Amino acid sequence: MIIAPSVNCMDFSCASHKFLDASRHFPKGTWLHVDVADAKFTYNKSWGNPEELKKLLISHPKFNFNIEVHLMVEEPEEVVKQWVDAPIKRVIVHLEAILDQRYRKKKMEGTHVIESIIKRCASRGIEVMLSSNPETKLEDFKEYLDYFSQFQVLAVKPGLAGQKFLPVALQKIKFLRQEFPNATIEVDGGIGLETGRLAKEAGADVLVAASYIFDNSDPKRAYEELLEI
Repeated sequence: MIIAPSVNCMDFSCASHKFLDASRHFPKGTWLHVDVADAKFTYNKSWGNPEELKKLLISHPKFNFNIEVHLMVEEPEEVVKQWVDAPIKRVIVHLEAILDQRYRKKKMEGTHVIESIIKRCASRGIEVMLSSNPETKLEDFKEYLDYFSQFQVLAVKPGLAGQKFLPVALQKIKFLRQEFPNATIEVDGGIGLETGRLAKEAGADVLVAASYIFDNSDPKRAYEELLEI
């Protein structure tokens, strides 16, 4: 099981402190998950500046993390362009944003959007993971899922940290594990010991946790507890 502490912040100062906390509590090579919400695809807006992230990591060589960026944004193919030069290992994009024509200035088919994102990221050695909102039934979108080998199941509404885990996520995990037995499946939202165990039993490989780790009086212990699930 891989545990990815989540940085969900309103500003750069908060993000800097979370990265500093991570360097104190988690081992080198830990995956850090950075939430980027644009107040369009989501109800809230969060910090998400690739240039500031780049400067932060350059100025703190001890921040030796694998970073994935969760783009909860409209027009992800445009936002990805801003991130491919940042020191990240993975971007996570939403199926809903890829398919909803209201989000795009240019009328592009979903498959073309996916191909554009994957090609751009591959040119920088960046992995691409597909996410979906809790209410989205993946069974209806198999043609788009086939482009990916990594999936995120969002177990809360996109945007804010601290929400409760929605059990509907468990069925989606099971569906993905059955359809894609070799895929990496990440679960994000409302993760604690109980929900983490349920997600693992359903077939998850990666758990993303924000509040359970960073709001804990002992983040290192909280991180280790999740690893022990």
